[in-house]
Amino acid sequence: MASCRWPWRRCCSWRPAARSPRPGSPGRAGPPGPPSAADAGAQMSYFNLVKSLTSAFPNRYSMSRFHHTTSAACCCSKTRSGEKYTDPFKLGWRDLNGLYEDIRKELLISTAELKEMSEYYFDGKGKAFRPIIVVLMARACNIHHNNSRDVQASQRSIALIAEMIHTASLVHDDVIDDASSRRGKHTVNKIWGEKKAVLAGDLILSAASIALARIGNTAVISILTQVIEDLVRGEFLQLGSKENENERFAHYLEKTFKKTASLIANSCKAVSVLGCPDPVVHEIAYQYGKNVGIAFQLIDDVLDFTSCSDQMGKPTSADLKLGLATGPVLFACQQFPEMNAMIMRRFRLPGDVDRARQYVLQSDGVQQTTYLAQRYCHEAVREISKLRPSPERDALIQLSEIVLTRDK
Repeated sequence: MASCRWPWRRCCSWRPAARSPRPGSPGRAGPPGPPSAADAGAQMSYFNLVKSLTSAFPNRYSMSRFHHTTSAACCCSKTRSGEKYTDPFKLGWRDLNGLYEDIRKELLISTAELKEMSEYYFDGKGKAFRPIIVVLMARACNIHHNNSRDVQASQRSIALIAEMIHTASLVHDDVIDDASSRRGKHTVNKIWGEKKAVLAGDLILSAASIALARIGNTAVISILTQVIEDLVRGEFLQLGSKENENERFAHYLEKTFKKTASLIANSCKAVSVLGCPDPVVHEIAYQYGKNVGIAFQLIDDVLDFTSCSDQMGKPTSADLKLGLATGPVLFACQQFPEMNAMIMRRFRLPGDVDRARQYVLQSDGVQQTTYLAQRYCHEAVREISKLRPSPERDALIQLSEIVLTRDK
């Protein structure tokens, strides 16, 4: 049987050149480093601005060019701190032993069925991507501040809370999307029904809130409650759509920030607040998390077109079936304007999903979205490189490459 993976491999073995694009505004989901209005033209549309970013280099469709040639070499062998490179996940797991057991302890539930539902996704089979980033960021900020190589208990708690908020959002998303599988198994709503699934998600969220309150830092509580608001607002954005194609891309990126990147950005900021009093460091942590988070979701949207269901652990083309126009679709629409009608009717007519998928695969939508994700990762690397060198800082740099090269 022929492989159903896309025939090219994304890669990104670069480091930022001396002249990096300037960052986007704090808390905004726009592309990193857009040119100023004077440089780009005062009336330049948002979508064309994104297109200009993805067209910044010649021969962008040659995947070998995705090894952008910059002044520094590949970071796979040794970190820039001079220490021997360690796998970011192994490095992060040093502080996460017993992660899921500790989360289950937070879910103090006496009812057997509710306990089983709430613990269903805390089986250790997830990527634990968010907790890994959080503890690596905690160590990187602590070392930067006072060369402390310990992770505070409160910082580790943020890693647990981030995973709990993320999991609660998955349970609720599956209800909204009527999803039947996730991580290679049936969803909570498929097994126990929608009403009970909503309650299970609520319970996980309440347990996360209690753990957050126990930290006792009002600034951190404010930072992470913003995540919950963003998740709700992001879901509402996803339920809507824009007729104007320029507004459509801005809508998509804002939704991407609120639904995915806000949790990573604000969790990174929370551990920096706990470990370092410097607001500059807090902004570095936030910007790193924001840019990596948006890149992570952009690649997720690419994989919906380029990976098989058994790789992803969930059905592919799921976004189209839900009526969602993601990055690859929006870029493809520039080459195939007939997709506009399908986008506006949310791919509801028979054959819309299959036709839209074919348009995407015939276009450069996948490549353009991948390149945009690289730009966000480039900005994340630029931000985190401002911290003092450490194995954890360099692991965060390497994680930005893992985000781009993952296949599930």
